[in-house]
Amino acid sequence: MGVYGTTDNNEIGFASAECVSLSDFMASGLFQRTYGEGMRLVEETSAYLDGPGREAARSLPRETSLAYAGESMRLTTRLMQVASWLLVRKAVHEGEMTIEEANSEKYRLATKEIARQPRFNGAEALPPRLQELIERSERLYARVERLDARLRVAAPEPARNHPLAEQFARVEDFFRESLSLDFPRREFGRRKHRPE
Repeated sequence: MGVYGTTDNNEIGFASAECVSLSDFMASGLFQRTYGEGMRLVEETSAYLDGPGREAARSLPRETSLAYAGESMRLTTRLMQVASWLLVRKAVHEGEMTIEEANSEKYRLATKEIARQPRFNGAEALPPRLQELIERSERLYARVERLDARLRVAAPEPARNHPLAEQFARVEDFFRESLSLDFPRREFGRRKHRPE
């Protein structure tokens, strides 16, 4: 079983198998390439949205402005999920986290619904640079999603009977309840996101 890069630099190929081990993936050098690409894209996106993108958004018509707000939110959410996934796998490889922890629900890619939604109305009129960042993020997310599925098949199931699991769950429930009192959830549809 092996992992290989394809020639277009936008894909990861998997030789003859449904799954791939993390050690195979790391040894192939593809992790470093994917990690570097992901972090560069995060930086590029941040620089664009905080600079030229903010300026460009001010002159957009209403429908396109709403598309800008929605698509930029999806873009940053998608990239934060990818960056988190890459950092977790790096931590496993470096012995800072177990594979069981990395495969827990807490670290699953949690934005699949967001990532697969059709574009907002007016998105075709977004600035070309933003459209390019969106397309690159979608390709990277799809690659990481496929890789995650194969690594999870190769990995053992997370241990469910950890001696402190019940206590951790109680503590987590307590903090979730406390946070929900301090920061009530709002419905997504009611949130207003305006470009500055």
